[in-house]
Amino acid sequence: MSKQNDIKEKIYTAVDCMDNKSAKKLWDIIARDFNEFSKWALIPEEEPDEIDLYMLNQIENDPDCHEFVSSEEIEKLLLYPEQKNKIA
Repeated sequence: MSKQNDIKEKIYTAVDCMDNKSAKKLWDIIARDFNEFSKWALIPEEEPDEIDLYMLNQIENDPDCHEFVSSEEIEKLLLYPEQKNKIA
């Protein structure tokens, strides 16, 4: 994977783990610092639907959602399920 893709993956993972308030803060930074991309303003904002709200609630309240598993660990689990207990 290229270095640029590594950085994008880190950003995707960070946003995926953020609560809505933090994601909004990051979005405000992007909109402010990268305003040369005027198309940002054209992206419509949407209210979270029932599934989004459920997922946000799980992220905020379920301790298991705070456990990080790297993509490498997931790949090992998917490719070698018999190794499940050996992966920490």
